[in-house]
Amino acid sequence: DGTYCVVSNRWQMLTGIRVNETTLEMLAEECDEFLIHAADVEGKKSGIETELAAILGQFSLKSGFPVVYAGGVHTMEDLDLIAGMSGAGIDVTVGSALDLFGGSLPLDALRKRAEQLSGQFSQ
Repeated sequence: DGTYCVVSNRWQMLTGIRVNETTLEMLAEECDEFLIHAADVEGKKSGIETELAAILGQFSLKSGFPVVYAGGVHTMEDLDLIAGMSGAGIDVTVGSALDLFGGSLPLDALRKRAEQLSGQFSQ
């Protein structure tokens, strides 16, 4: 129905808990940070879940709460999208898209781009 839900048990069981500002605020009271995987795109190197990244970015911008997004990052443009949606306020994990794991995204280039984005948004 166009919403994101928390899944458990190796991403096999839908919990019915929706990923939205209310839920994130409630969970933030019990957590130090969030690591949120976009399970539908995880490991596919097919692009990010932009709507989910936007929800997380808006929450992080508003609350200052640390968020890490994972799933689908495979180009520098994906980094730019996430940074733009969050004011570089959320971190990103990259896995199988990295050249050291057989992907096409060079680790050194990714590191340099992340440093550029961090400097761009911290000024």
